[in-house]
Amino acid sequence: MSIVIDTPRLRLRDLLPGDLDAFLGFIASARGQGRGWFRPAPEAWRLFATFLGHRSLRGFTFLAIEDRASARPIGTVGPWQPAGWPEPEIGWALWRDQDEGRGIAFEAATAARDHVFRDLGWTTAVSYIAPDNARSIALAERLGARRDPDAAVPRPGTLVYRHPRPEALQ
Repeated sequence: MSIVIDTPRLRLRDLLPGDLDAFLGFIASARGQGRGWFRPAPEAWRLFATFLGHRSLRGFTFLAIEDRASARPIGTVGPWQPAGWPEPEIGWALWRDQDEGRGIAFEAATAARDHVFRDLGWTTAVSYIAPDNARSIALAERLGARRDPDAAVPRPGTLVYRHPRPEALQ
């Protein structure tokens, strides 16, 4: 089943093979490196393939964030829980600096949060965030997530932000 979620400016949709070049550009960029995403090109290719395969194994995976006006893929958002992740996660990444500061990540992450609780039936969701990633921490808090210092982490030093169910925010 294909996923498409439209928001006022964005389309969240399944990742497609055609998104690979934009994703590899992000991975190789200073932006990707500064956010801990950097990998050599062959490993980055395998990571993208992992995203695609994650859907077959779990029934969900990151979605592409597509600008509706240009149809350009600009990032990923959504559900993620690879082996070793203690809990299901809502993750996000914008691939270019020029897409920051426009509310895109908030718009996409809000739609993804609503999707995991409504459509996937999740009863809980977290976001795992590096302690030096101030923008992601601010986004998690803007989404209503609160730090959960007692939650298990996939890697030492990771912060856990627990998301409220959407109806708890109304």
